[in-house]
Amino acid sequence: MVSAENSEKMMKELETVDKLVEKNSEIIVHITMKLSDGSAADSTKVNNKPAKIIMGDASISPAFEEQLLGLKAGENKEFTLTAVDAFGEPNPDNIHYMDINKFTSEAPAKVGNIITFTQPGGELPGMIKEVSGTSVTIDFNHPLAGQDVTFVIDLIEVL
Repeated sequence: MVSAENSEKMMKELETVDKLVEKNSEIIVHITMKLSDGSAADSTKVNNKPAKIIMGDASISPAFEEQLLGLKAGENKEFTLTAVDAFGEPNPDNIHYMDINKFTSEAPAKVGNIITFTQPGGELPGMIKEVSGTSVTIDFNHPLAGQDVTFVIDLIEVL
């Protein structure tokens, strides 16, 4: 015979297994991002550190959230988002110019370098796009801005 306490515990376990992702869910996922040529751009699996997503908090696009709705733990899904729904289009206002004297030997102004700049409210990474004389062009757009991205989602848990 099953006690009332054990019965309640078993019901909670069943609820957890069958929970679906809803508009207000908190979920744990592995995310792999691929570019249009099929190459991997990034993955949480590299360091085995899954991401926590809070649905509805505006940290991901509505189109991304829409793809996750209805999934349950253990399911996988692959989908492609256009640039505007993935990381957005490049914003020309995110291109800045700095004097080369602001750079150091530890963080040189070399094309392709990603340097983290400290600003009020936190840190912001920027990529050196061009060095011309004493002027350095820095792009603060997301590196995947302007690109369609394929996402592979492995849903680990619905909290």
